[in-house]
This record gives sequence, structure tokens and C-alpha cells, in this order.
Amino acid sequence: MGRALEALAKEQSHTVQTIITGAENRQGQAITAERLAGAEVAVEFTRPTTVVENLHRLVALGIPTVTGTTGWIEHLPRLEQSVQKHGGAILYSPNFSVGVQLFLRAARDLSRRFADHPEFDGFIVEHHHLAKVDAPSGTAVRLREKLREADPSREFPITSIRAGAVPGIHTLTYDSAHETVRLEHASRSRQAFAAGALAAAQWLRGKRGIYTFEGMLFGSEP
Repeated sequence: MGRALEALAKEQSHTVQTIITGAENRQGQAITAERLAGAEVAVEFTRPTTVVENLHRLVALGIPTVTGTTGWIEHLPRLEQSVQKHGGAILYSPNFSVGVQLFLRAARDLSRRFADHPEFDGFIVEHHHLAKVDAPSGTAVRLREKLREADPSREFPITSIRAGAVPGIHTLTYDSAHETVRLEHASRSRQAFAAGALAAAQWLRGKRGIYTFEGMLFGSEP
């Protein structure tokens, strides 16, 4: 993601102020006012073990931050306190693909249709590259949340696959004894995620508070 973000940012004529790698940023030590001087916004794609410290440091420095790291949402209340204290801004999402956000809404609508058809079993399969740390993916968890909003009678179990170099495939399946219905989103490259994250970074400049990519795209639209 870092390479994809850097390439697309330069293509869109943005200035990349600095790139901080994991090797130099133990416990957030590379996130300093000097290193980030002149930066209008930060884009953070790291790991669940480092994201919370990174976000706290960026908020304290007054730098609006877009994060696509997953596996940390239980720490959101503490980050909200930090954002309020420092007048900062965070925009987060488990997935910055516009297509995925539309897929989530289509899946929720499909779930409403199937809610009264118990003869169909509903389940999720997500497939990502071998290096992806968290399982299930943040997108799969969000997909299940959307489905259960419309149909709380089903559990929608998630099966996670970590193999190969697949950027990401999420499949919702409704299966009965005699027929199958599938809704799927497949990413062919990280370009879609990078484009969404950069659009979010532009949108976040000058704002304060906690935002989501879904909220940025659709506002209060249900």
C-alpha cells in the first residue's frame, strides 16, 4: 500500500513530505514534529500492533490522519478522547475502495430480501494474500455487521483464506438445496484502495473529529 500510495500521490501532483517505515518507527519514535513539518495530512497503513500508538502521536502533533489499518477498533473510545483533547482529526475505514463501499450496501439490501427465506444458508468467504495479518479481514467483519443489520436471525459465519498474492476477494453466498446466489467483490490491485485513501486525505484537511470513509461518501444516507 505504501508504494501504491506514493506512486498515485505523485501522479496526482501531491507532495510526499516523508515516508516512515516500520523498521524505523518502533513505538512511534519516528513520528516527530521535525519529520512531519509541513505535512497537511498523514496516511497510515501499518499493522494492528502499531496503529494505535501511531494515531495517538499524529493526533497530538495536530496532523489529520487517514488510516486503513484494521484490527484496532476496540481502542476507538480512547482515540476519540485524544482527538477531542487535541482538536485533531481521524478518518478510518477497513477498506478504501469505493466499489467495496457500494458492495456493502448492495449486500445489506440483498440480506433484507433473503431475511424471510430460511431455506437459504448465508455465509461469507474472504481471500487475501499470505502476508495479511488479521483474519477475518476488517471488510469481512464490516460486511457481517451490515448483513446482520438487515437480518439478525442469521450468524453469517466468515471463512478466511490466506494464500497467494490476492489483493482481496469478499464473497457473500446464499445457498439452498437446489440453488445458489452469490454477491462478490474482487480487487485486482491496490490502486483502488490508494485512490480512495488519497481522496479521503484531501477531504479531511481542515476538519476536526472522527470520520469514516462510508460517511464521507454517503453522508447520513442510510
